[in-house]
Amino acid sequence: MDSQTLTYIFVGISFAIYIGIAIWSRAGSTKEFYVAGGGVSPLANGMATAADWMSAASFISMAGIISFMGYDGSVFLMGWTGGFVLLALLLAPYLRKFGKFTVPDFIGDRYYSKVARSVAVICALLVSFTYIAGQMRGVGVVFSRFLEVEIETGVIIGMIIVLFYAVLGGMKGITYTQVAQYCVLIFAFLVPAIFISFQVTGNPIPMFGMGDTLVNQPDTYMLDKLDGLSQELGFNAYTEGSKNIVDVFAITLALMVGTAGLPHVIVRFFTVKRVRDARKSAGFALLFIGILYITAPAVASFGKLNMLETVNKKKYTEMPEWFTTWEDLGLLAWTDKDADGIIQYLGEAKEGGAALTGIPEFEEKLRGESGERIVKNPSSNKNELYVDQDIMVLANPEIAKLPNWVIALVAAGCLAAALSTAAGLLLVISSSVSHDLIKKMVYPKITDKGELIAARLSSVAAVVVAGYFGINPPGFVAAVVALAFGLAAASFFPAIILGIFYKRMNKEGAIAGMVVGISLMLFYMLKFKFDFFGGGTSDDWWFGISPEGFGSIAMIVNFVVSISISKFTPAPPQNVQDMVENVRIPSGAGEATGH
Repeated sequence: MDSQTLTYIFVGISFAIYIGIAIWSRAGSTKEFYVAGGGVSPLANGMATAADWMSAASFISMAGIISFMGYDGSVFLMGWTGGFVLLALLLAPYLRKFGKFTVPDFIGDRYYSKVARSVAVICALLVSFTYIAGQMRGVGVVFSRFLEVEIETGVIIGMIIVLFYAVLGGMKGITYTQVAQYCVLIFAFLVPAIFISFQVTGNPIPMFGMGDTLVNQPDTYMLDKLDGLSQELGFNAYTEGSKNIVDVFAITLALMVGTAGLPHVIVRFFTVKRVRDARKSAGFALLFIGILYITAPAVASFGKLNMLETVNKKKYTEMPEWFTTWEDLGLLAWTDKDADGIIQYLGEAKEGGAALTGIPEFEEKLRGESGERIVKNPSSNKNELYVDQDIMVLANPEIAKLPNWVIALVAAGCLAAALSTAAGLLLVISSSVSHDLIKKMVYPKITDKGELIAARLSSVAAVVVAGYFGINPPGFVAAVVALAFGLAAASFFPAIILGIFYKRMNKEGAIAGMVVGISLMLFYMLKFKFDFFGGGTSDDWWFGISPEGFGSIAMIVNFVVSISISKFTPAPPQNVQDMVENVRIPSGAGEATGH
């Protein structure tokens, strides 16, 4: 059976399961909508948390980034993994003990202030919308490839599906859907990795195969071969970094603390019965996440090696079908700069670099002498090939010529990863609006049924905005997501950690810190990523730190402002200080409340 038919079958079956679960577990109350009724088992919550966490950025884009950046791409691996450890060990049990529905709920009650709650709602919306833009882009990329539609159409299909089960089931539906999605995505990630590792090195365990010798060259280690090929083509050695060490540290730190401040992950720990269950589910989640994260570097290196050997110095007319398929979708482009019909993929050391000036712009319906799509914006260097980083995981099984059912499985896994996180983010957005804004601030007398309707309507509005950003993304999936981590690091992390461990922290300090932190991060992001305020190049970065890493600087500023202001303003009321003391005792938490 061909891969297209198998893809329809695999994706159709997995979606039928998700939608069936959403109908079976539909929410009947706000408590079920926000925290799944508060009775999810630690094992199920661990799987749901892992699926919530492992987004399109982890599944699709992380291996792609490592594949192209080599050693430098490891900042994403270290930052995201370390961040989850930080969240699981340092914050999750205490937040569960606090027992509220949402992060703005925690901020509003801990800092006894509607203003603090309002600032937290704005921060949650900024973080979530930035994050979900990357997810919807990932959904669009996957649908466009495997259903052979335009990326814009793919994003719209994804919007409809996410909306269906997120609006119907709320957190309850999302939780049990994410359990199924975890099973699909982890299976889809491991199976091709095992296949390719065995094919290239004869070792079926990908993480060991990456360090093994090649089947066709028994005296050569796989990574040595990749280093040699990369240098031969003018790129840096794959296993050596070229990034500024200060920026590496800043990005890693921003991703770590940003993880610990992500509202859609934090809220998952409110869905279990007890503090002990929160700790257990954090442990399970770490285990489930670790399986993918220790496999990703192997997927990246095998993918890079296979791609270099398949395309470089080969005739365009001899390229396999996957090459032209991705080219037709606009995520891969070749421009024959020396008119010899042969693909040249070269780095800066060989007078190469970026093949195009920006993303591909094609002449509509025009083809070159070899049959390639005509690119309107080629650069002046010798590199002729543009490859979108986000296609590496998706194209990997095709490049390695794996069976069609593996290609279809990867499609189902990619969609599971992107849709699970998008659904979790939608819930954060809808609960921020309906619960924290409407119920807690604008109209406290709203009924349970009215709040549920407001939450569902908020989800509809949120998915429309997310879809727009998915169609018009500001960068690659993981790069966009990295900005969301910077925003979370700059705003929530200091407020949460000081709220738990520093009982003298008051509302004045927390509000000032969040406002200054997120404003600084937004300014930097808009200036250097979106060319606002005069724009700038990497030579203009403050302290040599990229927008993806600047969240760590904004976080430090937030800490300094928060603590300084709190020193010169009144201490929190005694009942709040007693509450903070109580939160640190790891027992006695009731169910999550908010009404």
